[in-house]
Amino acid sequence: MTATATVTLTEPDLVVRQEGAAGIIRLNRPKALNALTLEMTRGVVAALDVFEVDPNVTLVLLEGAGERGLCAGGDIRGLYESARAGSDLGKIFWREEYILNARIAKYPKPYVAYMDGLVMGGGVGLAAHGGHRIVTEKTKMGMPEVGIGFFPDVGGSWLLSRAPGELGTYYGLTGTTMTGADAVHAGLADAVVNSASWPPLREALTRTPVGADAAGVRAIIDRFAVHDAPAPIVAQQAMIDASFSQDSIEDIVIALAHQPSEFAQATLGAILDKSPTGLKLTLKLLRMARESSSLEQCLTREYSAALEIFVNHDFPEGIRAAVIDKDRDPKWQPPRLEQVTPEMIARYFAPRGDDELTF
Repeated sequence: MTATATVTLTEPDLVVRQEGAAGIIRLNRPKALNALTLEMTRGVVAALDVFEVDPNVTLVLLEGAGERGLCAGGDIRGLYESARAGSDLGKIFWREEYILNARIAKYPKPYVAYMDGLVMGGGVGLAAHGGHRIVTEKTKMGMPEVGIGFFPDVGGSWLLSRAPGELGTYYGLTGTTMTGADAVHAGLADAVVNSASWPPLREALTRTPVGADAAGVRAIIDRFAVHDAPAPIVAQQAMIDASFSQDSIEDIVIALAHQPSEFAQATLGAILDKSPTGLKLTLKLLRMARESSSLEQCLTREYSAALEIFVNHDFPEGIRAAVIDKDRDPKWQPPRLEQVTPEMIARYFAPRGDDELTF
């Protein structure tokens, strides 16, 4: 009897193809919630290169494989292993990812991101800098990095600092997820579309007339959009603005402690279990971003902070507690807010010579 070999066919982590007038970029790691790797980042860059000069491609469409979401963020397990081994994956990955974020923001053709389901961290960076950002009733968007000893990067400081009132400060310091309508209200998305309407909208986008501009693409999306979808976070805006307008984490904690509502107390609890260093770093980045004139300025600042965080304790410890051991009990260093000094935070903003981003 002749033995028969079993061949396992695997799909690539990134699917790039043209459908009608649309250049499709599909994140294709559904079992890993389409978490972004360095190779996928490079693949997106290559796809954008091709689509930009192809006269038959009118728009770019970013989507995620599977039913669970667009992208759960960067591949933090790989970054954890790299940090423990002392390798430079973080330095390389963040450099290329942040440069890509800036490019998406200035892409010359309409860039449509379909943000159904979970959209976290690096997924926000791929989508929320685009010109046409679609969310659904199933969208759960967030930048929860402070929970693993990091901070909202990929231009997160730029995006969050431009949300109405203190919403961006609230989302950045708590890592709370937004609904699709919340994301529109916060300025991180443009249109709510029911997920059931996505197939005909997607088909319409692939049939966009050659050479259509941003206004033409927006008009197509508007035909399928749910207008005036209620954003639950609006009901908490006054409390958030009053509490998060403080310029120190300690004062924000005091303000929340004096708010009697269940929402305020849950918010206080969400802050107090985060990395004290990550909290103070995040608040400083958000406040500096308010005074910045460009996304590139914020990304450059974030890159410097990321390189410092990569060699410190809290980032690998946060990943260990959340993803590796899953004990949800990180041992932060320092463990208390008052132990994180301005001198400690200043290290994240020190000049790094050749380690600067160039756009």
